[in-house]
Amino acid sequence: MEVLVAGGHGQIALRLLKLLSERGHRGRGIIRNPDHAADLQAAGAEPVLCDLESDDPHQHIGTAEAIVFAAGAGPGSGPERKRTVDLGAAVKLIEAAEATGVRRYVMVSSIGADDPAGGGEQMRLYLEAKAEADAALVASGLDGTIVRPGRLTDDPGTGAVTAGPDVGRADIPREDVAAVIVGVLDDPGTIGKTFVVVSGDTPIATALSRL
Repeated sequence: MEVLVAGGHGQIALRLLKLLSERGHRGRGIIRNPDHAADLQAAGAEPVLCDLESDDPHQHIGTAEAIVFAAGAGPGSGPERKRTVDLGAAVKLIEAAEATGVRRYVMVSSIGADDPAGGGEQMRLYLEAKAEADAALVASGLDGTIVRPGRLTDDPGTGAVTAGPDVGRADIPREDVAAVIVGVLDDPGTIGKTFVVVSGDTPIATALSRL
């Protein structure tokens, strides 16, 4: 499978691209800084230079069979970039997928996106952008899956999670989030599902099959 990953130099995306390469898939990662290309190549991925805030991504879809949106403005960004990246870039790629015939789209969202007001003042704008991006994917009619990880850590992955629409707040290693995304791409039963995922005791493939 050929997978195009937005936010290709992000911490989840680099782990995802490495996993895809190890499993024989072709991963392509969208980056806006050419200096990051070597890191993607080291992960076994092909860098795609495109600034999703200002560029048209249609020409970069290529022969992708699936798109993963793992981009984000980051915790230090202001309100405007949360709208242009976490929401705007996601919608641009949804529209590009529709226009080019790519049906499969996986959104890396966030726990709390179902209730932005409950996230507190600092998180509200970010969660609002995520919630709107999630809604845009649902409305598009694409074969979408929305993954809402808990608080991200750099701990080693365990390969075991708790996943479901009503999972409580907890941490999850970025390694496990990347593995969950691969599992989602491998399991067509996850199409149309929106779920929270945190660390747990259930093997990833089993947890996804129970959604």
